[in-house]
Amino acid sequence: MLTITFTVEDLARTRLAVSPLWETVASIRLLKTPRAQTFHQEWARTTKDRIARAGVELELLFDLIDPGAWYLADFLTPPPQSAVPDLATDLSAMRRVPAEQVRADLDVLAYARTHPIGSLEEASVPRRLRSARAEDLPTEAVADLYADPDAGMSRLADQVEAYWELAMASHWGRIRALLEGDVLYRGRRLGQAGPAGLFEDLAESVKWRDGALHIKHRRFKGLRNLSGEGLLLTPSAFVWPMVYSSTIPPWQPTLTYPARGVATLWNDSSRTASAGVSAVLGRSRAELLSQLDTPRSTTELARRTGLTAGGVSQHLGALRSGGLVTPHRVGRVVLYARTSVAEALLEAADQPESG
Repeated sequence: MLTITFTVEDLARTRLAVSPLWETVASIRLLKTPRAQTFHQEWARTTKDRIARAGVELELLFDLIDPGAWYLADFLTPPPQSAVPDLATDLSAMRRVPAEQVRADLDVLAYARTHPIGSLEEASVPRRLRSARAEDLPTEAVADLYADPDAGMSRLADQVEAYWELAMASHWGRIRALLEGDVLYRGRRLGQAGPAGLFEDLAESVKWRDGALHIKHRRFKGLRNLSGEGLLLTPSAFVWPMVYSSTIPPWQPTLTYPARGVATLWNDSSRTASAGVSAVLGRSRAELLSQLDTPRSTTELARRTGLTAGGVSQHLGALRSGGLVTPHRVGRVVLYARTSVAEALLEAADQPESG
């Protein structure tokens, strides 16, 4: 069990962000873990085929990601500084990680490979007390990174970009929409119910009680007292059903959890609005309202319904005027969500008529 305690300042500094780089890393973990591919089987199959056909060099990137280890080198996923950065911004942060920090993270990785059960206290031992041996690192490519972090990180960034183009770029629009929708939902939960509302349905393995967050890990334990750093929450399309935490100093403590609606990520089918709602609002507006089971952008709604982006905007304007949807800005994107009035309308339409 990992326990994270908060001060009032930590709660004030807790934030949500989307990370393209973390999604890249999480997707590779999923590719290397067939049993975890429940919702992503077709994506995994086609991605493996594309990588095999492309013949690009991805050895260092894949060698650093071990699904069986309790630690993932933190320099792979530096905390994003904005709510919705792009990959270039994330990669720029990764390239700026100092050489001594790269080696320090690899020291922890070597320790994790020789200690199947980890604790925060042991993993946080300063680097000067522990230095990785080449034989304790996963592969020769990783040992080369340890020997020359500057050259190795440049090679790693190139491999991330190559993998992104093959596996992520064409899907990023829908993945980002899912993640941004979760960020919006969490923000609303925080406003409605405070920290308890923010944390209570992150995952089955995460519990908020007595002013602390308790995270059930199979092979990692410890106590992390936040001291004004706050906690970074990052939703992911690829980690279900797991939750991943990064709590080893000096990195900002981060919790990565499954985004809501991940089971529908690859589902392009459109729901059929009820006849009653369609009769009141019109077919197109009723269809748009039914598609907002999770917050979506105008572009995403146009793709899912077959309407033009201009038509979607016009209908959303009417629905907004009627108090049925509200817009929310997340980064550079505006997401539309149903209001409580719309939820009541749809729920009433679904009720069977009484005899």
